[in-house]
Amino acid sequence: MSSVWETLEKFLDNVEKPARYIGLEHGAQRPPHLESNISWLLTYPDVYEVGLPNQGLQILYEILNESPIAEAERAYAPWVDLERIMRSELIPLFSVDTHRPASEFDVIAFNLSSELVYTNLINCIDLAGVPIKSSERTEEHPLIGAGGHCVYNPEPLANIVDFFALGDGEEVITDITKVMHEFKSLESNSQDRRDLLHQLSKIEGVYVPSMYEATYNNEGVQVLEPLFDDVPKLIEKRTIVDLEDWPYPKEQLVPITEVVHDRLNVEVFRGCTRGCRFCQAGMITRPVRERPDQQVRTMLQAGLKRTGYDEAALTSLSTADYSGIREVVEETVADPVNCGQVSISLPSLRVDAFTVDIAASIQNARRTGLTFAPEAGTWRLRQVINKLITEEDLYGAVESAFSQGWKRMKLYFLIGLPTETDEDTLGIARLAANCVKIGKRYTNAASVTVSVGGFVPKPFTPFQWFGQNTVEELDRKVWLLKDEVKKTKGIKLKWHDPKATLVEGVLSRGDRRLGDVLQAVWSSGGVFQEWSEHFNLDLWMSGLEEYGLSHEWFAYRHRDAAEPLPWDHLDAGLYKDFLWQEWRDALEEKGLEDCRWIPCYDCGACTGYGLDHIVASTSPPVGGSQGTWQDLENGNFAPQLLQINSKAK
Repeated sequence: MSSVWETLEKFLDNVEKPARYIGLEHGAQRPPHLESNISWLLTYPDVYEVGLPNQGLQILYEILNESPIAEAERAYAPWVDLERIMRSELIPLFSVDTHRPASEFDVIAFNLSSELVYTNLINCIDLAGVPIKSSERTEEHPLIGAGGHCVYNPEPLANIVDFFALGDGEEVITDITKVMHEFKSLESNSQDRRDLLHQLSKIEGVYVPSMYEATYNNEGVQVLEPLFDDVPKLIEKRTIVDLEDWPYPKEQLVPITEVVHDRLNVEVFRGCTRGCRFCQAGMITRPVRERPDQQVRTMLQAGLKRTGYDEAALTSLSTADYSGIREVVEETVADPVNCGQVSISLPSLRVDAFTVDIAASIQNARRTGLTFAPEAGTWRLRQVINKLITEEDLYGAVESAFSQGWKRMKLYFLIGLPTETDEDTLGIARLAANCVKIGKRYTNAASVTVSVGGFVPKPFTPFQWFGQNTVEELDRKVWLLKDEVKKTKGIKLKWHDPKATLVEGVLSRGDRRLGDVLQAVWSSGGVFQEWSEHFNLDLWMSGLEEYGLSHEWFAYRHRDAAEPLPWDHLDAGLYKDFLWQEWRDALEEKGLEDCRWIPCYDCGACTGYGLDHIVASTSPPVGGSQGTWQDLENGNFAPQLLQINSKAK
């Protein structure tokens, strides 16, 4: 095993933040790298301070290093200053744990949470000394894998990445490791790289693009067909049934330099049933699976003691919906072991689930502000997007927060939503002005930051058929808001660059032809495109033009029900006809209530599990019955988990 540290160390004085590259975090591991084991380099294609807190990467890091046949280290995208040095001094991409060159690992696996990091992925592969296109790699090269929410349309990267893991990664990464270990262990290995990829394609939740042929119909729409009879036509996502079986990360990494979200993070549940029609995360992570409240308490207590953090975040898509939220927060804050010095952060708050009780429970939290996401400025448009919160819900939540001592609120909205009118857009400013007015009752320092993002239709949502607003239209709406918020002192407006929104839309619903465009953008210097100071729309437009592709065709065009979608070979657990009906209901301004507490809508997400959702609770709501997944299957019951809406398989 080699290390680049001796060479790298000489140049760290010449970079902006050398602590990004030295490792040594509390909880970091230094695996022995046994020749027989499968070695993984888990890579976040952004800078260290953004990537280190990622829970998905940390969970897989621990699981792999617990395996007797696997080892894992971590890598992050080097910032532009170090990259220049790496290229001039021939230093390859390396792990931060042992500074081992990336090319010496069996797998380089990326976490993809944003479309704009795709060129960073290409840059990391190139820095590793690995051919960018999958077809150009040989047995001597690592496999390139990827997971995360963006792989629900992996086609823009299909000619670059060898395999994609769809859904929860805890189990599938072990299955991939086993197949690779068996392949590596063959005494007389007459099989080649393509044989290994063929075997990986048979694992549930694994998509291997090279096992499928892409053709294009008369309208230019991509259609995929398997090349072999034993390769699945439809790849189903992997779903972890019970979070209680996966109490990770057990040893969260504690960095030696400042990172974003620098605190203890404990995941309280996965999935969401609110049914917001714009929200991909809420759709693809169903069903709801809550971690038992006692396990949450244990993870909080052990984590705070081990890390020394004085702030903990309870993470999920909507933390205030967690059934045991009040008790967990109150007990943690009041725990005498913490001497009253621990604050609890709820980073994902639903307006209609945030109450005075919750505000009072977390009143010891640092008052740096709270974020609520009404998403749309009028009740009409919130019915369209199925964000069924009223103005009274919002004002009640804001008053709860201001009354408990907060002085700053952040409200997040989307513009460019289906059927949006100028009245809807101006409604954003009106809501913000009313929130400032409420805050002034409690403090003269009350302020509200309005953060606005351009809407991008995502795969496996009811809005996947919608053609997004043009750059010009989004710019017009931003100016409309800028003029309106000037009328109220105490409102600050921030917005996401509509040009970046366009590129996100192209990549979100693009096909394999965009792989060449990505490589063209990268070769022209287009890295860190998710950073506003580096984003360059001209590079993207030139790349599309070079390959005869149109941004309007990918981003602005509406689809109909009959058109094949680039991700139709993937299954996120949702019936396509359910999503289409939701799209039709959206256009008719029909809302759909949260299915967590009422009868099933048959969206498809819970099919095969025997029940709809697992809710951690000490006492069930009316009509509920208690039990774990296994107990429910066996007809037995236990007082730890609440099961809602049971149905036969």
